[in-house]
Amino acid sequence: MLLLLGAGVVANNILPKNKGNGTGFLMVNFGWGLAVFAGVLVSYKSGGHLNPAVTLGIVASGAKEFVAGIPVDAASIATYIGAQMVGAFLGACLAWLAYKKQFDEDAPDGFKLGVFSTGPEVRNPLWNLVTEAIATFVLVFVVLASGKFTGSNPTPAANLGWLGALGVALLVVGIGASLGGPTGYAINPARDLGPRIAHAVLPIPNKGSSDWNYSWIPVVGPIIGGVLAGLLSGALLPAVG
Repeated sequence: MLLLLGAGVVANNILPKNKGNGTGFLMVNFGWGLAVFAGVLVSYKSGGHLNPAVTLGIVASGAKEFVAGIPVDAASIATYIGAQMVGAFLGACLAWLAYKKQFDEDAPDGFKLGVFSTGPEVRNPLWNLVTEAIATFVLVFVVLASGKFTGSNPTPAANLGWLGALGVALLVVGIGASLGGPTGYAINPARDLGPRIAHAVLPIPNKGSSDWNYSWIPVVGPIIGGVLAGLLSGALLPAVG
């Protein structure tokens, strides 16, 4: 669901012969935010973290369970990350099917890959890595904070049901609007790697390179940011709470 809607909004914006062609990056930010909203809702049973960086951030925070009845251990971590990768691949394939005729048309170099995965505006591996790490730190740190937030009401925010998913969606919109410009804000290794593999294997005419030289950055950067957020959450969140 995440990648079907997320890749879909990019395809609508940048591929030729689309109703939404040229609607801009802010529309992409909102589309991705609502994609996260839908993805979190339908994955409620597992806790709604569709992102290996979030999964590893939860691990680094010292949590004992992902959700009630699912302990944090090697088997559950591998299951989460494996499912996230498979789901991202399948979602990207569904987005391709939805936009099959647009993918069959000619498009500027890199646009077809841009539907599936991210790329930098200024290619510099170190600083692209830093950008992804910072943006993902914000995502994971705020998600962990949301689990502790009660405000003046003793009922945790987590008990707000689908409104809790809306908060994550707005967070993703905000990260995209504020930090998404340099690299396209993958902030999720599965979101980038699974669809990049789909781009490589799908029969898309004149699709160009899958840019494997860059592919490690939207994997490693988010993992660094997510793990740092988890490690620091125990010390920093009580201090600012």
